Amino acid sequence: VNIKMISKSIIIIPTYNESENIELIINKIISNDENDDVLVVDDNSPDGTSEIVENQKNIHSNRVFLIKRSKKSGLGSAYKAGFKWALENNYSYIFEMDADMSHDPNEIKNLKIQLSQNKYDVVVGSRYINGVSVVNWPLSRIFLSYFANLYVRIITGMPIKDATSGFVGYTKNALNSIELSEIKFNGYAFQIEMKFKLWKKNFKLKEHQIIFVNRKLGNSKMNQNIILEAIFGVIKLKINSFFK
Repeated sequence: VNIKMISKSIIIIPTYNESENIELIINKIISNDENDDVLVVDDNSPDGTSEIVENQKNIHSNRVFLIKRSKKSGLGSAYKAGFKWALENNYSYIFEMDADMSHDPNEIKNLKIQLSQNKYDVVVGSRYINGVSVVNWPLSRIFLSYFANLYVRIITGMPIKDATSGFVGYTKNALNSIELSEIKFNGYAFQIEMKFKLWKKNFKLKEHQIIFVNRKLGNSKMNQNIILEAIFGVIKLKINSFFK
């Protein structure tokens, strides 16, 4: 029996100008576990990110894949393109993570244990289970993120302490249950919406403590619009859920 076919995982990484980080993270993921493949969704980065990925594809054939999009279309739409591709290619476990090395590739195996052995449907790499496990963030950013997540918990009632986390693993069944075209948000609110909708469908969600390290290279994509979308999006999600 080919084990690889039974429990293949794909790690989806959306990129925009991540040429300084992308090769390192691909190699870490690839060398950690032979059952983990990488799919990069690049939004036409002007810094040559996709060329680096193409090169990695040639080195690691059948392990590294690339969706190259014509323009910058946002995080949520990048993940939706990646999810669609992963489901079409029949991966058992589908992960999302940042390109900037703030998420430790060594944690993928721990997230996968929760999905494969402990039978959870969604596992969240969480910064806020035991206090705050964030390294090198300015205090203002920690406060913003921590209280944003508290706010999400109060409004939605969802028992997740890090709803905005972008380090998440899903089972194929969980992702298949969602009509991706109905996921409306694109920034951090996308992360909240995915978790909220799966929680409402009674899938089993589990948080796993990670240490989040602020990026050393490249620039953050955080801006005011992303924050506002999250604040108002949460209220909208909750109200809409009453009519479902």
